[in-house]
Amino acid sequence: MDNKTLELYAAKARLHAVTMVYEAASGHPGGSLSCLDALTTLYFDEMNVDPADEKNPGRDRFVMSKGHCSPAVYSVLALRGFFPEEELKMFRRIDGHMSGHVEMKHVPGVDMSTGSLGQGISTAVGMALAGKHSKADYRVYAILGDGEIAEGQVWEAFMAAAKYKLDNLCAIVDVNGLQIDGATKDVMPTEPLDEKFKSFGAHVITINGHDFDAIKAAYAEARATKGQPTVILAKTVKGRGVSYMENQAGWHGKAPNAEQYAQAKVELEAAIAALEG
Repeated sequence: MDNKTLELYAAKARLHAVTMVYEAASGHPGGSLSCLDALTTLYFDEMNVDPADEKNPGRDRFVMSKGHCSPAVYSVLALRGFFPEEELKMFRRIDGHMSGHVEMKHVPGVDMSTGSLGQGISTAVGMALAGKHSKADYRVYAILGDGEIAEGQVWEAFMAAAKYKLDNLCAIVDVNGLQIDGATKDVMPTEPLDEKFKSFGAHVITINGHDFDAIKAAYAEARATKGQPTVILAKTVKGRGVSYMENQAGWHGKAPNAEQYAQAKVELEAAIAALEG
């Protein structure tokens, strides 16, 4: 798919995500907006998935390891055709079926429920290992937060991924530099991420996580890499696409008020209109 169309889908997903959080008066907009370019490219350009056959055993799998970023996942799944966009209004509603953390039981297209940080990538490793054992050719993708990787379970998972040579696993770390309590370098420094992941046996690619050419090239390089898992370090902007949310840790888990939502809506609708023009 061409980059302009991917950018358009990402902009629409951002508008959906902000609208969902606003209408629910709860949710996590910042990290949802930062990872949407990588996620949109996965579902519209990279992964082998079919909304008409969502449980096909040969499909590629995706796990949102930073499970609080459900607005990003649900928005992309709706745009990809797994369910009507109208259903996004059920986000975080007591009478709805879309919980605040990614949920697989009631939401079509979700491969794994997540929320406890570190457990998503562990599940993705298990999925990739199962694929190796069954000699299947599907691939497994996961997105992690750069705050999440302070969890020790993440590194246990990568030790296993390297041991079993899971070259069918591609993890994307959304490196936006911020988490709920502030800058990741202040809360729990984890750099140098590239050297850490390399030392754990991963093939590491560092990119601008908002550059669609770079995202596509990284996914292609991951597919071509044999004998080890791939980690893509995607440098991103938290709150991407909404000016007052960008690079602000306070928007990790906060809903905009009516005035703030109106401004976000104007900005995102302008971006959509420019891409459709």
